[in-house]
Amino acid sequence: MSNLKSLFGTQDMTVCRPLSVLARFSVPLLIGNFTQQLYNTADSIIVGRYIGDTALAAVGTAGPILNLLLVLFMGIATGAGILAAQYFGAKDRETLSRTVGNTLLLTLGSGLLMSVIGFLATPFLVGLTAPPPEVADGAVIYLQIIFIGFLGGGAYNILSGVLRGMGDSVYPLIFLVIASLLNIVLDIVFVANFGMGIAGVAWATIIAQAISGMLCAVRLIRMKDLIDLNRNTLRPDGVIMRKLWGLGIPAGITSAIFSMSAILVQGLVNSMGTAVIATNVAVMRVDGFAMMPNFTFGTAATTYIGQNIGARKTSRLRSGVRDMMKLALGVSITLVLAILLFGRNLIALFTQTPEVIELGRQGLMWLSFGYICFAVTQVLQGVMRGAGDTLVPMWLSIITTVILRMPLAYLLAALTRNEAFPQGSPQAIFASLLISWVMGTVLSVIAYRKGKWKKKLPEQMQRELQEEKAGEKK
Repeated sequence: MSNLKSLFGTQDMTVCRPLSVLARFSVPLLIGNFTQQLYNTADSIIVGRYIGDTALAAVGTAGPILNLLLVLFMGIATGAGILAAQYFGAKDRETLSRTVGNTLLLTLGSGLLMSVIGFLATPFLVGLTAPPPEVADGAVIYLQIIFIGFLGGGAYNILSGVLRGMGDSVYPLIFLVIASLLNIVLDIVFVANFGMGIAGVAWATIIAQAISGMLCAVRLIRMKDLIDLNRNTLRPDGVIMRKLWGLGIPAGITSAIFSMSAILVQGLVNSMGTAVIATNVAVMRVDGFAMMPNFTFGTAATTYIGQNIGARKTSRLRSGVRDMMKLALGVSITLVLAILLFGRNLIALFTQTPEVIELGRQGLMWLSFGYICFAVTQVLQGVMRGAGDTLVPMWLSIITTVILRMPLAYLLAALTRNEAFPQGSPQAIFASLLISWVMGTVLSVIAYRKGKWKKKLPEQMQRELQEEKAGEKK
């Protein structure tokens, strides 16, 4: 019974072997990320098979725009997750309660704000990517329906981040599985049975997301053994709000940079025609599964480091990073081998067009090595965020995405123009992404070794890390 309770409760990552607690925390998180991708992939498979490549291209065009307007949620989720981990590790019930209460307030306010902004801005944002008219119409319909129910998705992203910061990766997984299964069932009912087209896919998504968001809120409210949610803790707290924004804004800017660059690159993809747009959608859906271990272990690193900093357990930091790197690389390499072996079959899940299948297979070949590099990047940047340093990951994203990836994509496209692809080869898109990932890994290793993130640690822990390093040199 105690084992069952430990599985379905919060995890104290400041005790037991790092490899053991990291694995227990990461496995549900990995399954959850897999489920999240299944959520998105089900939409694409049903759209591609039941509606066609044009509708698939519309959903793909909508993706980067949706991610851009999710940045506020992602910033709040990052800040709340870091603070929750540190206060949970420190066993500071009062501050943890105020953090959760203020996070709930921010979730409600930001959700309503972004719903209005997103709905009104959709036609303009879709126009920035310059898709073919038939693709643009579908993208606008899809996005405006999604923004009607934007609060549900935002609530899940933010509140599941708080739960994970407290070491609870199982309940967010359960809620996500429920939402994903509901999403798939509703997709089939709305699209295949009712013939609602791309609008049916959007309605299925927001209904499922609303369910997952409400379940996370209920879970937090019922955690009375760890936090107190009452009038005092649900009252705006200037100190907590500043900390949430201070940690969350750089993370939000990082997400915004990724999303804005994706929109600009999507414009390049759209100029290459519907077949290339559909190819990019299929590759990015497979890419989402390949990225799962990277984001999973990055989140686990943030939680582990945050809790151990809160508990002032310096000796567990380095051993935790080593064990996390082993897990991340092992899982990532396994997934890459599967992609190399079954890439063509994976793309064929989304379309039956031979040209799209072959272009997608080639794209996956380009990206394979990059997934292994990105695993290293995410773990190291997760460590930095767990320590409270969200600025360095932000600057690394600006360098690799804005300064390197975007110009490189357009340059390679210009250099690969030919009779078959007058606007450039679609492989230019994937090659530029691979190069930016490799460079991101190199820069992340340098930043981690330079150790600016360590200055965010309490002075005692800084001294202990210096003594450890001096002892290793001797």
